[in-house]
Amino acid sequence: MATQVAMPKLSDTMTEGVILKWRFKEGDNVKQGETLVEIESDKADMELEAYDSGILRKIFVPEGGKAAIGTPIAVIAEANEDISKFLSQATLASIPSKVEGHLPPDPNPAIAMSSTKLASIPAASSGDGKIKASPLARRIAADRSVDLQSMTGTGPNGRIIKTDVESASGPGPHLATTFSAIAPGTTKDVPLSPIRKTIAIRMVQSKQQIPHFYVTIEADMDPAISFRDQLNTVGESKISFTDILVKVCATTLMRHPSVNATFQEDSMKQFGFAHIAVAVALEDGLVTPVLRNCEQKGIARINSELRGLVERARNRKLKPDEYQGGTFTISNLGMFGVEVFSAIVNPPEGAILAVGAIVEKPVVKHGHIVIGHTMKLTLSSDHRIIDGAIAARFMQDLQNTLQNPVTLLL
Repeated sequence: MATQVAMPKLSDTMTEGVILKWRFKEGDNVKQGETLVEIESDKADMELEAYDSGILRKIFVPEGGKAAIGTPIAVIAEANEDISKFLSQATLASIPSKVEGHLPPDPNPAIAMSSTKLASIPAASSGDGKIKASPLARRIAADRSVDLQSMTGTGPNGRIIKTDVESASGPGPHLATTFSAIAPGTTKDVPLSPIRKTIAIRMVQSKQQIPHFYVTIEADMDPAISFRDQLNTVGESKISFTDILVKVCATTLMRHPSVNATFQEDSMKQFGFAHIAVAVALEDGLVTPVLRNCEQKGIARINSELRGLVERARNRKLKPDEYQGGTFTISNLGMFGVEVFSAIVNPPEGAILAVGAIVEKPVVKHGHIVIGHTMKLTLSSDHRIIDGAIAARFMQDLQNTLQNPVTLLL
């Protein structure tokens, strides 16, 4: 029986997807459960498995093309099976579009190349001499110090893709974020990537629909610095201040359910668990992987899980359940030297915490001026469910916990 393959909904905010790579070409036999195609959503790059076994009879959206959710992208059927009804339904969907970071698709999708049968093709370059490579491939190459000029690409028209770079460099972390330059005195139009489009829509909705207000406190970080140093002398992993902040927020949220909540028109839903989302910057946008049930986890476990989530986020390998369902978000710009800023609430959450840099400066302690370390934190709140006094009490409690971190071990 013929099976129509449609563009799946890979995230709660996804409206369209981009075809990164077909693993099979038209005419190939495909088994149920085999990876059929790699798709870029607004949050991650995902592998879509074949629903049924059969022959890949038709590809409607070639590599580099995009399609809306539910749009047909291919048909799997038996060799002599009539698929004419699927062809007529997918006429409009087969028109590809150029998207950020992707080449125009091959005009003949019937010769889409299979990753399992592909011969090496010299890396193609555009007319200005720029190597053709996907954004993800460029990020990985930069992280691993791989020279793209010396590589061969297996993507459409010789484009270098992620698997090419990984094959050339072997396994390793991809934690750096790189940004493309522009020649002095020139301009360029940069189409929005799927993730950037989603950010644009959601942030406008947040600022238009959610009445924001902001509360800032300054915390004495000397106790937290000492606490972190002690933790790092007894464990193998290097604990970060973000790890400690996640635990501090989770503990504080359990005592302030009004902040750990979401607006629901006629009610508010309060959560008896802390699913903490942590903002991670990518070259083309921002993702917020979620650490679940942080109130039940120790700092070492939070450290381990967060490292894995950040690496998968930067490799665009997050699964849907790893970036959905947060109840509270932390956004930390301290590593960039930013001392204070205000973040935009990440709906449907009720609040987000903006974390600044730890600053060394003169402070007054016990009536004496000494050199201390402080950090400013700003809570952005949804005023429909969180009032000023509620936010102030939460921030006061969070400050006390941060300045007495040993209480996290009780």
